[in-house]
Amino acid sequence: MDQEGTASVLVWDGHVANYVHAPDIQKLKHAPIPSPTGWQTLFITGGRKDKISKGDIAGLFCKQGKLSNDEIGIIELQSNCAYVSVKSTKANKLIALVNNTRLKKKKVRINVIKKNKHKVFLYKK
Repeated sequence: MDQEGTASVLVWDGHVANYVHAPDIQKLKHAPIPSPTGWQTLFITGGRKDKISKGDIAGLFCKQGKLSNDEIGIIELQSNCAYVSVKSTKANKLIALVNNTRLKKKKVRINVIKKNKHKVFLYKK
């Protein structure tokens, strides 16, 4: 019951929930935009429902896309799509080689996800 710690409460239009007692409201400050990494995220139009696995995607990228293992990053498989991180220097060449090819009887399309230009906020006391 007598615990210590920090809790954050979101405030909208200056209103605070009635169960919050004596909130210390602080404005969020702009954080610097992170420096670009060496990776880009690709969107693939095929997922678990199409019986596609992470190994199938990695195999396609290595064999037809001519990538090595260290040029493929995290593969996130969803039910209808997949997201794959690849080295930025290889992304456009990879798309040219494997876009509109068949993967497990499904014709998949591959696109680069553009970087988000939203402002980044960081909570500081």
